[in-house]
Amino acid sequence: MRKEDCFYLGKIVTKYSFKGEVIIKLDTDEPELYTEMESVYVEFGTNLVPFFIDKSSLHKGNQLRVQFEDVYSEEEADSILKCGVYLPTTMLPELTGDKFYYHEVIGFTVVDANFGEVGQIVHINDKAAQPLFEIDRDGKEIFIPMVDDFIKKVDRENNTIEVDTPEGLIELYL
Repeated sequence: MRKEDCFYLGKIVTKYSFKGEVIIKLDTDEPELYTEMESVYVEFGTNLVPFFIDKSSLHKGNQLRVQFEDVYSEEEADSILKCGVYLPTTMLPELTGDKFYYHEVIGFTVVDANFGEVGQIVHINDKAAQPLFEIDRDGKEIFIPMVDDFIKKVDRENNTIEVDTPEGLIELYL
């Protein structure tokens, strides 16, 4: 499985028992959607390796307690600690309306109510205090905060996102 065809589900953060169970910290607002999985892909270096799940259950908020097949000791669990966990993008529930997945809007054109066409989304920066659209406008980078009040419409048919940003925000970058 290629990483480009997957989405990041979370990270194996700690061992749970001496029988090889681990805790996955899920990167989702709806952890209950992921309690019935048959398998996940675990990241080893640049490779994604399939791991089949014997059993899993929710554990403290957005954490999932998992017993993988063939991981039945602390030593075996140690080998997958701190590894990223991925699922194929085909397993994402479809979003509608103005909700979207970050990977889904890469390449969309951003159109501002006041400024007009801003440019194309090249990346979502989610490392900042709030996520930002990174937009390319003829070689110049423009950052627009992904604030619900700014996002007016997500048009999947035309690959555009309509925004209404504060006056002067876009011009700061030009």
